[in-house]
Amino acid sequence: MITGGARRIGAAIAETLHDAGFNVVVHFRSSRPAALALRRRLEARRPDSVRLIAADLASVNAVEALVAEAVGGWGRLDVVVNNASAFYPTPLGEASEAQWEELLASNLKAPFFLSQAAFPQLRLRGGCIVNITDVYGLRPRPGYPVYSVAKAGLTALTRALALEMAPDVRVNAVAPGAILWPERPVAEADRQALLDAVPLRRMGTEADVTRAVRYLVCDAPYVTGQVIAVDGGRSL
Repeated sequence: MITGGARRIGAAIAETLHDAGFNVVVHFRSSRPAALALRRRLEARRPDSVRLIAADLASVNAVEALVAEAVGGWGRLDVVVNNASAFYPTPLGEASEAQWEELLASNLKAPFFLSQAAFPQLRLRGGCIVNITDVYGLRPRPGYPVYSVAKAGLTALTRALALEMAPDVRVNAVAPGAILWPERPVAEADRQALLDAVPLRRMGTEADVTRAVRYLVCDAPYVTGQVIAVDGGRSL
């Protein structure tokens, strides 16, 4: 199951795990057309291999129902990818309580309660969890204190759950750097400044992230509690 799996990096993760042989449950909140298009594309390769579930992850009840519905699809759950995320600036002095609640809910609260709800099924299968955090959880971005705190919390949650769920379930994270530009307009000077801060001097790609996720899911049976930065060296 991939949360926020209908678009952008989430959809790329869903496609990569599908190509690796998994049936996939794609969660979305409002991106139904994109989710339907993704299902059509993947099921053209392998029929009856994709389930779509709409849910608001701000609600603990909805999160628990999401897990139950995901398990009901094929009677099992082997992997959870906590990818869904809200992202926007909250400059100090301007941040509101509502923004705090929204950013913490999507980036930290939902992954915790979803992981907790999924744990019994994952334990039966020797499964794993991969959290998609951010290099800003390792080095905060100016102007984004609430988002940075939420992603730092997700990094800590990854390590905490790795201890809590051992030895049956592995829990790791991938921390992308500059992979996709935000959907809002970004000035050329801001783009160049960001790239100048990356030692490899270029953007990464969705495939860079999905390869790391696939490694943690398929090829890392002795890896847990780790955060892989896929950021061209930016977190250095």
